[in-house]
Amino acid sequence: MLRKWVTYFALILGTLFGVTDSASAGHVENGEVTKPIQFGLTAVVVQDNLRFLDQWSQYLSDKIGHRVEFARRKSYREVMDLLDSGRIDFAWICGYPFIKKRDPEFIQLLSVPVYAGRPLYHSFIIVHKDSPDRVIEDLEGKVFAFSDPESNSGYLFPQFLLASQGKTLERHFRQTFFTYSHAETIEAVAEQVANGGAVDSYIWEYLKEKRPALVKNTRVIKKSPAFGFPPVVARIGADPKLVQKMRNILLGMSRDLEGKKFLAGLKLDGFGESPPELFDGIRDMAAMTRKALPWANAAERKKNEVAAGKE
Repeated sequence: MLRKWVTYFALILGTLFGVTDSASAGHVENGEVTKPIQFGLTAVVVQDNLRFLDQWSQYLSDKIGHRVEFARRKSYREVMDLLDSGRIDFAWICGYPFIKKRDPEFIQLLSVPVYAGRPLYHSFIIVHKDSPDRVIEDLEGKVFAFSDPESNSGYLFPQFLLASQGKTLERHFRQTFFTYSHAETIEAVAEQVANGGAVDSYIWEYLKEKRPALVKNTRVIKKSPAFGFPPVVARIGADPKLVQKMRNILLGMSRDLEGKKFLAGLKLDGFGESPPELFDGIRDMAAMTRKALPWANAAERKKNEVAAGKE
């Protein structure tokens, strides 16, 4: 049943996010862009109809004076690879891949969305509304859904929670799987395909309004500290004038009547300017998780040795 469910939603994701291999960054020759400007999107953006994305890309195209196309991918890794290879110049990614060390670095912070008055969000650990589980420890030996291996809210935070207690995801849960979509993680928990899951609070709140019948079947049992909201980035090496134009357009959406319409569709206040230090909380948590994992693995081995009567 689980395999059938995952396959089914993989097909849906392929349809919704139009996974293709046609992405190619906008190139500049003699001051003119010669190819469509490619803007990477992942499931960090929840949209139930592609018409909205088509209209938003047309808005960006009209503002920048050249065709802007969304390169839709289901995973952060795919979008990061497109940025690294120079096939796209912009992308809306997650804070976790943003803070990772790269040599050489190939992305720069462009803008950070403002949600509910702040450029911040949380990770939610959720269970079914009828579940007896109250904390993540209660989910030991059960099935847990993650969104993406490079998601802060959908993977890093729950890993940090358990590692800081001397536990690993593999040992704590009986089975885990990736949905590559916060929306599908919510659905997995709501339909009891998974006993619990880790999701982006923005997506959960968004769907609470847009799809209340789904979200009402889930319950939040853990809320993380506030983290920097998933940022919009530009490729280092992209034309500086093009990068500045895109930054100005995003920053100006909250002051533009048509821009406000798209922000309302995204349930955002706007796109703002924030320093890279906004993501230090994620960076620190990733470092603490890396430090704790060897200890967690050792603790698991010790526990198994005791259980096996070796001491």
